[in-house]
Amino acid sequence: MSTAGQDPVARVRATFDAVADDYDQSGVAFFGPAALGLLEALAPQPGERALDLGCGRGAVTTGLARAVLPSGTVEAVDLSPAMVAHTSALLAREGLDARVRVMDAADPDLPAGSFDLVASALVLFFLPDPAAALARWVRLLAPGGRIGLTTFGAEHPAAAEVNALFRPWLPPAMLDPKAMGPDDPFASDAGMEALLAGAGATDVRTVTRRVPVVYGDVEGWKAFSMSTGQRMMWALVPEAERDGLLARAADILDGARDGTGRVVSWQDMRYTLGRAPAAG
Repeated sequence: MSTAGQDPVARVRATFDAVADDYDQSGVAFFGPAALGLLEALAPQPGERALDLGCGRGAVTTGLARAVLPSGTVEAVDLSPAMVAHTSALLAREGLDARVRVMDAADPDLPAGSFDLVASALVLFFLPDPAAALARWVRLLAPGGRIGLTTFGAEHPAAAEVNALFRPWLPPAMLDPKAMGPDDPFASDAGMEALLAGAGATDVRTVTRRVPVVYGDVEGWKAFSMSTGQRMMWALVPEAERDGLLARAADILDGARDGTGRVVSWQDMRYTLGRAPAAG
């Protein structure tokens, strides 16, 4: 399936519908540890009203539900119907009573002031206007309510080099923020803090967690890559160029092998945290 030529929202929806069956199922432990960092930073409490914006397959949603239910409530939304179906099935298997709906996180149709906690993991940089979306998210919080956002921080040098292989085919909006310079809000802790503060949040701060990323070989890396939002990048690489890209990636990743032969990388997860202004 090619997503080239689609409008950005349709491209994101189509990509995550396509990867939903394989998302977080490639054998690489990544989304679970990344979700745990956000949950620990937000510290959801029993009885709270929690919202997960862009829930994917539910790594954050289930953690919220375990923490706040049964006296609290959990809602989760995602642009992808396939992701919503997987999250709903996971919650049912776990016996967790949360509401999951198809909805665009960029402009959620939810009442202002109706949540004690809003979480969003690895979503904001996919949205057409992150600043406008964040302002809407902060308005969803009750006075003093908490918001937590996950974005990418620093990464292993080999991972950065491999990701740069896609650069010749990417439009500016899909380039690594660090390559766009210090003014891109996703390029630094300070940039994300300013973005959240500009949306009306107070007490803004950053917490970072390093998540190991381990592959058996380059094919394991490709399987993981194709099961995530990076599938959009693969779709832009001409078919005739993909084998060459994979061969170059194999050469780079060989330099990150440990004593057992595994490719051992890491990704710093950035958690940007804030609060809605207090009442009065």
